[in-house]
Amino acid sequence: MQELSAQLTQPAPPERFALTMGDPSGIGPEIVARTLLNAEWARRCVLVGDPRVMRQAFEALGAGARLRVAASIDDMVHAPGMVNLLAASRLEALPPVGAVHAASGRAAFDAVEAAIDLAQAGRVAGIVTAPIHKEALAAAGLCYPGHTEILAERTGCSVAMMLANDELRTVLVTVHCALREAIERADFAAQVSAIRLAHRGARAFGIAAPRIAVAGLNPHAGEGGLFGDEEQRTIAPAIAAARREGIDASGPWPGDTVFMQARQGRFDVVVAQYHDQGLIPVKYLGLDKGVNITLGLPFVRTSPDHGTAFDIAGRGIADAASLEAALDMAARLAAAHRTTRKTGP
Repeated sequence: MQELSAQLTQPAPPERFALTMGDPSGIGPEIVARTLLNAEWARRCVLVGDPRVMRQAFEALGAGARLRVAASIDDMVHAPGMVNLLAASRLEALPPVGAVHAASGRAAFDAVEAAIDLAQAGRVAGIVTAPIHKEALAAAGLCYPGHTEILAERTGCSVAMMLANDELRTVLVTVHCALREAIERADFAAQVSAIRLAHRGARAFGIAAPRIAVAGLNPHAGEGGLFGDEEQRTIAPAIAAARREGIDASGPWPGDTVFMQARQGRFDVVVAQYHDQGLIPVKYLGLDKGVNITLGLPFVRTSPDHGTAFDIAGRGIADAASLEAALDMAARLAAAHRTTRKTGP
């Protein structure tokens, strides 16, 4: 981390993004290397990770000579075919591929921390993160369920996860926790926060007057209290509070039909109550299309909507389409953010 301290002084060009390598034991390094074979992304990305891990990833693609370890952002060389890497860690040996390993968890975390530092210092417009593994983080003594929680703690921001593709956008009230715990966490404050962030997120997509649908927690949205009273007791009052703020929120809608209605164009964003309720509909439409967006941060953060895929790691067959979509989305959101800052709300 000390190697990166010198770069945290001057603003970065708005088009530059920090791209983290992900868990070294998964497909992250491979899809990152494959994506950075594109000259345009190589120019616009600051690769953050471990030199040994990423050199192996590029060499596996026959492109080892492209990688250059830079001392700082100001030391980066923009030459045809060149990929600049900032070292967030320096592993003495490569961790095993396709398995949980503490060294991989620590190296992945170090890369994320370094990328957050760059974004908070204004040296990059945002960060795009390759997949990390929760068990590897835990093995390294890092008790975070995922990127979202790391970002929330490091920035001190109230955040929400949005998963988006060309057909659906969903924002989660609760994220990485047991279903029993999700029910407890989905209180009035969490509902209102998610609705507000969904509204802001949709505005970032250029939607002037977003229509926010809030899904119910229980089957048939509680069926008037027959199947649970969370809708009446918590969710409906939160929707009413958001409407008083001028947000076009409605519901609670039955979770088994609201995504279909959103896909048909009735709603711009669906606020889902828990992880699988919101993510299954989006992921069902294709992992190559979905992008994970963290709302509520002072900078852009996106990632692919898939995990480390230990089962295919190291085989050279991982598809980089979702990572490419995440980079495209980051560029789109950063451009919208710059426009908003120039023109005002």
